[in-house]
Amino acid sequence: MKQHIPDDGTLLPLMEEFYTIQGEGFNTGKAAYFIRLGGCDVGCHWCDVKESWDAEMHPLTPADIIVANADQHPGKAVVITGGEPLIYNLDYLTAKLKERGILTFIETSGAYPLSGNWDWICLSPKKFKAPRPDITPVANELKVIVFNKSDFKWAEEYAAMVSPNCKLYLQPEWSKSKEITPMIIDYVMANPKWEISLQTHKFLNIP
Repeated sequence: MKQHIPDDGTLLPLMEEFYTIQGEGFNTGKAAYFIRLGGCDVGCHWCDVKESWDAEMHPLTPADIIVANADQHPGKAVVITGGEPLIYNLDYLTAKLKERGILTFIETSGAYPLSGNWDWICLSPKKFKAPRPDITPVANELKVIVFNKSDFKWAEEYAAMVSPNCKLYLQPEWSKSKEITPMIIDYVMANPKWEISLQTHKFLNIP
């Protein structure tokens, strides 16, 4: 039987939750509680959490329990990721996190309407399902995964859409990092508005 996910966001398909160190992007190195929601139809072939795609595989969990779990840890910051978290209404979850004094960060492809109250929005656009035009202007961080040389031109298209204050990151796709990283280094040196993001959690061997 297909599970019914309520529109008010009080129950969410939780794939996993864990306390760790943020590994990539602007908040690299900071302690954070990760909440990974199941469900995604963006379908990146290089996705390293394909098991997140099917929401039916992940138990509907009360948002209040997720918040209580996050509040048990000393690092008062939560990263909500997926899957694609904006498939769901995140107003309730973020409101409850805010009540506990917890910072709210999201990592999204931007393919769905923005919900929730955020301290930091990381937009990581995907070619398979473009971000909505109302998401790009509010992004605090643009993180483009570079899989091949053509992705630099594609990254510049999104850099032109975000706000002037948005942080710009290029990140090598992990399986091709030996090939791609030197290209990113050269590109950032020639185009210093960009910075390099690395998946430092993989070097540190943490979740």
